[in-house]
Amino acid sequence: MSTRSTHIRAGSSARTNDTSLSTAIAIARLIGIMGIVYVHAWTGRTAEELAAAAFSWQAVLRTVLGEVFGRSAVPLLGMISGWLVVSTATRQGYGAFLIGKARTILLPMVLWNAIAILLVGAAATFGDLKAPTPTSIGWTLNELVPLVHANDINVQMPFPRDLFVCMTIAPVLVRASSVWLAVVALVAVAWSVSGVHVPLLLRPQILLFFTAGIAARRSGAAERVAGWPVALCALPFVLLIAPRLWTALLGNAFFDAHPLLMAAFDIVFRLASAVLFWRFAWALAGSNVADRLRGIERYGFLAFCDHLVLLWLFGPVIGLATGALGAGLYPAYLLVQPLLVLGVTVVLGRVLMALSPAVARVLSGGRLGQSASITA
Repeated sequence: MSTRSTHIRAGSSARTNDTSLSTAIAIARLIGIMGIVYVHAWTGRTAEELAAAAFSWQAVLRTVLGEVFGRSAVPLLGMISGWLVVSTATRQGYGAFLIGKARTILLPMVLWNAIAILLVGAAATFGDLKAPTPTSIGWTLNELVPLVHANDINVQMPFPRDLFVCMTIAPVLVRASSVWLAVVALVAVAWSVSGVHVPLLLRPQILLFFTAGIAARRSGAAERVAGWPVALCALPFVLLIAPRLWTALLGNAFFDAHPLLMAAFDIVFRLASAVLFWRFAWALAGSNVADRLRGIERYGFLAFCDHLVLLWLFGPVIGLATGALGAGLYPAYLLVQPLLVLGVTVVLGRVLMALSPAVARVLSGGRLGQSASITA
């Protein structure tokens, strides 16, 4: 009886840990995607105007939000993808695995890029929106699938593009020894720091973070970090945030003058950010808001795909009331942009599910659909 009770308690504890881990992953993804919105937030200013006002307090606020919340996004999402892929890549055949990833990553990326070209391009062509418009067949093709450089409208799409490339070798990576994983990670670091442009990957760092996620799954690093004190997880981030902010405020001229140093520093800072926000996600997974956040997270991928279309189209409209960066009401608008994007995305997701669950499923990469319960 005692042995049976021990087994029951152990099984219950394992299920609780699995639930906490799953919830923390969902919350971490939501944090990362909302952080990306700050990086792409509407400012109403040109690049030249932003550079000229780089040290104004509103521009500094924008930089702080982007660096603090946005820099953790790519490593968090990349490592989570690597962590999760271990299960599917070892369980499925290569063909079925790749078709599944094409359906949940590549297809929605292409469709949302097409939507962006159509809607944003039309607003720029027939309205007053200052946005990129189709100039050639080559531009349009690269905008649909970023082959040689990042999109001009949906600038976030190199991430799913490179993530899909990583998925094509995931079945090999998950079966490789730890030594070979380390070799792949070192190659990704060297490639990132060198600045060599090989269109196979537009952001070589993504391969590093993806590989790190696979290694974290093997070693149990995610669970161990979750047990560390928050102060310990925050220490590297706190030490690195000041120089990171300073170099960001100095602009591209400083980065161009020290490319190798800044590329290496960027990797270290991103990893430090990811550790801290993973720890925050784990803390939130045990809080009273965990279920609500997990319910909202089902809309996260949709928000990742649609947020720049929303910012291009509706950012200037709201900006008529708040003003651009430098205006009195702009800081309030800046702070709530991720919440506005998320709110509109939830409404969009519900409308899509009501009108066509199949379309909702495709555009959300399989996250939404007829069987998905809405708990947001």
